Amino acid sequence: MRYEKPVDAAEAVEFLQGSAGVVRVLSGGTDLLVQLKAGMVEPDLIVDIKGIAGISDIVPEAGGFRIGAAVSGAALGEHDGVVALWPGVVEGAELIGSTQVQGRATMVGNLCNGSPAADSVPGLIAAGAVARIAGPDGTRDCPVIDIPVSPGKISLGKGEFITSVFLPARPKRASDAYLRFIPRTEMDIAVAAAGVSLELDASGVCVAANVALGAVAPTVLLVEEAAAAIIGTKLDDAALEALASACSKACNPIDDKRGTIAFRTQTAGVLAKRAALIAYKRAGENA
Repeated sequence: MRYEKPVDAAEAVEFLQGSAGVVRVLSGGTDLLVQLKAGMVEPDLIVDIKGIAGISDIVPEAGGFRIGAAVSGAALGEHDGVVALWPGVVEGAELIGSTQVQGRATMVGNLCNGSPAADSVPGLIAAGAVARIAGPDGTRDCPVIDIPVSPGKISLGKGEFITSVFLPARPKRASDAYLRFIPRTEMDIAVAAAGVSLELDASGVCVAANVALGAVAPTVLLVEEAAAAIIGTKLDDAALEALASACSKACNPIDDKRGTIAFRTQTAGVLAKRAALIAYKRAGENA
């Protein structure tokens, strides 16, 4: 096994593109090192991206923030600007692993695992986040929703890796929230999850929304019907029930030892309602 630590994105791309065998990108390493120890993967090459300038930085950009691919969950949670602008995104990222894991685990690594239960992904998709990808043809931007394609699979091509994620600006009276259900109290994988982002007008009416569900389909779902159910309302009971119904109808989960299809389907709607109410309260406080 070969180990390389490039000094810039171009060198990283060169290493990734030039290897004919199994290649893995190392950032936080909280998944990769576990996979190595368990014998789940035997890479011919590991490319450690932590030495790339700016890869561990959070930078204000166009009213939002650019989050480097090596920014840990702990660092993200300590950034007052991101927490204030996108609290739901931070909530998802901060649920990845234990306190110790948080010091290493990254939101981008969580995304690139391709898991439909990844805690950081519903919030990112609800936020309309965009990943910046370096590759053999230069850099390109891709909506986060288009990165996962199936469980364990992502859309990046050979030689490509994510260098950062952009969280956009948002107006006053806007906020988000993320909730999940797990069988244990801590350090478990979501059985169902929901991220909701919304914007209010001066009277408290919802004028824009995104609703994303995790762990209830092969990839995280953006449920447009659920968002439409609360737009134009103050999230009254009827609107919330319509949101929950739309979420449940969109679900395509599996039965496993952690949850049944029926349980995941119902829970997704309940979590979406609760997350919407939290986001609504936060948005009102941001006036």
